[in-house]
Parts: sequence; structure tokens; C-alpha cells
Amino acid sequence: MIGNTRKTGPSLSDFDFSEPAELFGGGSWNKSHKTVAYRRFETSAEAIRYLMEELDETARRPCVLEVNDLRLSHIDVRRLYDRKDYPLKRRPRKETDAT
Repeated sequence: MIGNTRKTGPSLSDFDFSEPAELFGGGSWNKSHKTVAYRRFETSAEAIRYLMEELDETARRPCVLEVNDLRLSHIDVRRLYDRKDYPLKRRPRKETDAT
């Protein structure tokens, strides 16, 4: 790799947690993990909470969250969930929760 060619995600500085969201999931090679095909949420905050609190990291990785025309990876979702202005109450973190 020459120079800093690392791809960065979308700008999330003015993200609106009240916008509706669509979750597109991917299959898992390990059938013991929960997977998601497609789901709609009234708010992106609810979708983010679902991804972070209901799915384990293996199930989150292939998921894409679409809010308006913005497509968010599991890394983007983690950043939004960890922000101080995330509007919903978070579940207490477990020792096994990966970052």
C-alpha cells in the first residue's frame, strides 16, 4: 500500500437517528448464528439498537443498514451506537461484547 489509501466510511457527523431505516442482512456460513434477511425500522436508532443488542458480531458483519441513500457497515453502526448523542437507552455491555 502506497501512502494512506485506506478507505473511510461515510461522514456520520450530522446523522439523523429519527430517519427510517432498512436492514439488509447476509447469510452466515455457520448456521448456529442468527442471521437477518431484511427488516424495516421506523427509526435508524431502533435499527442500530437491534443490530448491536440482538445480533452477535458474526451476524452483524454482513449486514448493511440503509438510511436514505446512506449505506452503513457494521463498523459505521458501532460508531453510531457508541456516540454520546445516541438517543435510545443502551443495554449494559457484557464482558464478551466485541468492539
